[in-house]
Amino acid sequence: MGISAQDVKALRERTGAGMMECKKALEEADGNMDRAVDILRERGLAAAAKKAGRSTTEGLVESYIHSQGRIGVLLEINCETDFVANTDDFRNLAHDVAMHIAAARPLYVRREEVPEAQVEHEKTVLKAQALNEGKPEAIVEKMVQGRIDKYYKEVCLMEQPYVKNPDQTIDQLVKEHIARLGEQIQVRRFVRFERGEESEAAQA
Repeated sequence: MGISAQDVKALRERTGAGMMECKKALEEADGNMDRAVDILRERGLAAAAKKAGRSTTEGLVESYIHSQGRIGVLLEINCETDFVANTDDFRNLAHDVAMHIAAARPLYVRREEVPEAQVEHEKTVLKAQALNEGKPEAIVEKMVQGRIDKYYKEVCLMEQPYVKNPDQTIDQLVKEHIARLGEQIQVRRFVRFERGEESEAAQA
């Protein structure tokens, strides 16, 4: 089927991908815009994986203050070059991630940072809950693992649904920018402050 230049432009504005990539994705999706976005996202994730081993020594520290000074976030996010660090796209990503942290209250950047003792404690509590619900012993372990995965999605920044687009995780958001900007990007660490409460920090 024929793909209009207007559709290609619209897809490019939605994804930031190149014109040819957008045209190919639309052709593959038979003109379905949402499916084309998914195709580009899938290809972006593949492109991001190839960049995973690259060194990230540039970047910036982003600050975000919300709700008349009630909540504040400091975020360090890294990339490979100062050229990319100074682009509006990278700065917007840093701002959006910091804003998400203010809203979603993650405790850690990624699941590998959650202390093992805390994970074991959660497993103990969740197992007791499952048994108290009368679940058979044989399926309790699977239930506990499923609930642990849900716990990670609640407390780990990279696994949380992005507040601006709950169909996308923060990890997917970052990987889209990796594909778009052509460099490895890594969320290094953050600290979140809320007036009147102890700060919640996550450091890599």
